[in-house]
Amino acid sequence: MQEEDFKEGKILLIDKPLTWTSFNAVNKIKWAIKKKFKLKKIKVGHAGTLDPLASGLLIICTGKFTKRIPELQGQIKEYTGTITLGATTPSYDMETEVNQTFSIDHITKDLIKETTNQFIGEIDQYPPVFSALKKDGKRLYEFAREGKEVEINSRKITIDTFEITSIEMPKVSFRVVCSKGTYIRSLANDFGKALESGGYLSELRRTKIGDYNVSDAISPEEFVNQLHTL
Repeated sequence: MQEEDFKEGKILLIDKPLTWTSFNAVNKIKWAIKKKFKLKKIKVGHAGTLDPLASGLLIICTGKFTKRIPELQGQIKEYTGTITLGATTPSYDMETEVNQTFSIDHITKDLIKETTNQFIGEIDQYPPVFSALKKDGKRLYEFAREGKEVEINSRKITIDTFEITSIEMPKVSFRVVCSKGTYIRSLANDFGKALESGGYLSELRRTKIGDYNVSDAISPEEFVNQLHTL
């Protein structure tokens, strides 16, 4: 990999670590390329944000390939993770503390598996209030942190697969294959409601984007180390 390769365009498969923002990962890659080749500037961007509390596949494009970002963002995605039943949080994940608890005594393994069918196909989904979507020029999470009520419109998303991979109450592990724009945090919250209880996302990993697989990805640190050895 030479300087020209990065300028002409490369697709880098990065396994984003837990607690890192997607911006942190892009910055790390960009800084390493600039330092290695003594560049003043180079275009580097990612094709789809992952929350800090999620790990997994982040596609990073360099140079002319940054033009391919919209096409990559539109591809089908696969996630694995865990929903904790019997409670909710304002952010629908572990970014915020539990605000309500519910009974799970009535929830059976069969009920869990049957309830996934309500979410297969094209559905209406409300994004979380703690999200980076904009309304009136302001991020939704800014309204949420100020404790302000804000009206959020639902959006059409498609879930191709919602498979339960293990149940150890109150934790339910899953695999989801879904369209662009799907919030797995919202799915966790809605799933809890459908079970007449509560639910929040306690673990999430993105495993695929289109034909790209996290098994072929490397950590940001590994990328930097590989660059040093060139």
